[in-house]
Amino acid sequence: MFAILHVLWIFVVDIFKSRRRLEAENLFLHHQLNIALRRAPPRLRLYGSDRALLVWMTRIWPGLLDISRVVKPETILRWHRSGFTAFWRWKSRNRAGRPKIDRELRDLIGRMSKENPLWGAPRIDGGLLMLGFEVAQSTASKYMVRGGGRLRNPGGRFFETRGPDADL
Repeated sequence: MFAILHVLWIFVVDIFKSRRRLEAENLFLHHQLNIALRRAPPRLRLYGSDRALLVWMTRIWPGLLDISRVVKPETILRWHRSGFTAFWRWKSRNRAGRPKIDRELRDLIGRMSKENPLWGAPRIDGGLLMLGFEVAQSTASKYMVRGGGRLRNPGGRFFETRGPDADL
């Protein structure tokens, strides 16, 4: 008898609900039914997408927490809190490592090393410092163009270095 009165009461209350609210409630209950009817072990296995949908829908329509039957409303709230915590932990993470330098500065280092093949990282670093850019020598060497033209002496010969004891 009580069950019939309960169903009648819910019917009367549903008459005064908006159409969007009824559609949301219907979708929420339909999704819970799909979860319950899956071929699964005796304990229900919820996927991340199931949790996300339940949290998202109860966030938009908080009244849906009252009709949650697959999981307890406290569980949905806990999922929401843990997702919120994970988001802010990700957002405020410590970004370790060197700061990135601009693309224009990298191109400038490459152009300087290409136009001046005898310059090493210390010289390029000094040139950048005179231009007002403060970078480390390791940064300059990282972005230098490698394998530029090898210099030879004008006569085409390479010099050998001999010590003072070498025979001439």
